[in-house]
Amino acid sequence: MEELFEKQQYATTSRRYEQYAHDFSLPDDNLLAELVRRTHLSFTTAGMLSGPIQGRFLQMICQMMQAQTVVEIGTYTGYSSIYMARGLAHGAMLHTIDNNPEVADIVEEFITRAGLHDKITVYQGNAKEIIPAVIIPKLESPIDLVFIDADKENYIDYYELCISYMQPGGFIIADNVLWYGRVFDESAYTDKETKGIIAFNKHVMNDPRVENLLLPIRDGLMMLRVK
Repeated sequence: MEELFEKQQYATTSRRYEQYAHDFSLPDDNLLAELVRRTHLSFTTAGMLSGPIQGRFLQMICQMMQAQTVVEIGTYTGYSSIYMARGLAHGAMLHTIDNNPEVADIVEEFITRAGLHDKITVYQGNAKEIIPAVIIPKLESPIDLVFIDADKENYIDYYELCISYMQPGGFIIADNVLWYGRVFDESAYTDKETKGIIAFNKHVMNDPRVENLLLPIRDGLMMLRVK
């Protein structure tokens, strides 16, 4: 009973922290707020949206790095793509990949309305095929930043694929590494997504090629710097 009370108290405090962070962070503008509404109306998986705090964080990372080449694995409806592209300088490019054709029309509409076609290239299909066969041959320099937010069982594969095309100082950010708290609960280690996240967290923790930092932002961001 005492343990249950502590968990409930922690959850309540965490929600208060998150709400306070929202209250003192810039909110979505009208375009992104409309994209959030459209996503909720169109799909039952709208919880996959990054949210304004995470979106703003990704935008600021792009700005601070002055990234020229960004790869996003998992476009969904384009919310995080727009945030990151807004942080890119003229001439920089975000390459974003998704294998769900049902999101394509919404992505195209909102990227157009955001005026970001010169900074975002959208690909439909398997990221493990598109990155080496389509994106890499186009590049004149290594990848600066990778954002992974796709099928969790393939996180290690995406990580290993992308790090091969990065140089020291590049960053990889992986979303959902706390996986709604399932990483804390051994009884939840049964589905392929949870197993994939746990395996990924252990994999990067023991990878001497990177420095890693797990940030408890929203559902957890693993931030990795290539040495």
